[in-house]
Amino acid sequence: MEDLIRKYERKLIARGLSREREPLLGAMDAELVWNRKDGSTAVLEKLFRELSITALLFSRPREPWGTIIDYLCETAGNAIYPEDSETRTFFHDFPIARSFSASALAPLLKGRKCVIVPGRGVVTTGTVSLEQAFVAFNSVCFASFVAFFSGMLTMQRQGRLTERDLKTLNHVADMIGESASFDDPAELATGPFRHEHDVCMAMEEAGRTVVSRNLVDSYFGNLSYRLGDILYISQTGSSLDELRGCIDPCPLDGSSCAGLTASSELSLHLEIARSTEMKAILHGHPCFSVIISMDCDIDDCTIRGDCHRRCPRERSFAGTPILPG
Repeated sequence: MEDLIRKYERKLIARGLSREREPLLGAMDAELVWNRKDGSTAVLEKLFRELSITALLFSRPREPWGTIIDYLCETAGNAIYPEDSETRTFFHDFPIARSFSASALAPLLKGRKCVIVPGRGVVTTGTVSLEQAFVAFNSVCFASFVAFFSGMLTMQRQGRLTERDLKTLNHVADMIGESASFDDPAELATGPFRHEHDVCMAMEEAGRTVVSRNLVDSYFGNLSYRLGDILYISQTGSSLDELRGCIDPCPLDGSSCAGLTASSELSLHLEIARSTEMKAILHGHPCFSVIISMDCDIDDCTIRGDCHRRCPRERSFAGTPILPG
């Protein structure tokens, strides 16, 4: 268990989501195990007694997420309500606790996977594994980033940005690093591939690369490659940067049950593979791609808030078609 805790502590730091010695992770083994000693465990240990959980993560997100989340909390009331479709589907909202106490946290965590404590950090839980808490923490950071910039775009378009908003926006923008790039195409294997082993190795390599370059988060996306009449696709819930052993071979004619553990996007990948000459498909959620997809110049749109399901307009950005939300 200690090795597993260290693994997710390292992933949080490597992904730039937490600072060194910042994350506090606890998990039930024969007894409750923490990654380090901290005064906050006095509060957090009570949650293990009051909730049906086996793992917990508490950390203040690294900048710019810390500033972004605090900004959103100031005007959010009792919860932050992200509008991107992925977060709305799996998390609904991020409740806010106005004090760091078991009595404030426990009731909120009974109905949600995470709680934000302004100025302190984010608490996430897992009912089965520490991985669940890690994914929830990633999701809070991702969705808050998208909500922040989407809101700024909307307010700018409507002329509602205040001096304080602009100051916060510029502060956050100054903390964002350079965009990722692929300067050397030779970094990635090139097809067409002719053997299953080569396909799987190339998929593992591509998954690791897009995550290490911070193009996508490891749990937000899926990857496939067609070899003959077989579509190799990442499994549901798998991490893009840890695909070894998590790739399913799915016949295009559906003659195998391998698809039972395949990505939930299998049907979409199969349709593309059957109807086009494309061999490789990478589906991800880069933050600014999602932000642009949510930007709308129709202030009085009658389906605002439901555009991720019902938008009737054909839109594009720099020649790339947009699927709203």
